[in-house]
Amino acid sequence: LPVGAQQRGVVAFAEGASSATLKGSIEGDQDHSYLVDAHAGQTPSAEFKPSNASAYFNVTAPGADSALFIGSTSGSRSSGTSTVSGPHVVQVYLMRNSAGRNETAIYT
Repeated sequence: LPVGAQQRGVVAFAEGASSATLKGSIEGDQDHSYLVDAHAGQTPSAEFKPSNASAYFNVTAPGADSALFIGSTSGSRSSGTSTVSGPHVVQVYLMRNSAGRNETAIYT
């Protein structure tokens, strides 16, 4: 997990389901991280809907030094073929300008 991240848990899918909906909120410099297990060759995707335009999410593969998806530059939808197996970290955060003003974001 990224330094200072608050782990929210492992994303679990209902039996037979291929998607899950998560909801939460962050305030100020808080961030939430979720673990999503993916296997090499799978194409996981995520769609992010925040109440605050300064809220974003990143996706980091297991063992990676940097995010493979950066929401602040790539948008609110992530989709790509995983090259490694294991728990990928999905980190939800507010940009520094909003975090400094202690703003809140509710997200799905």
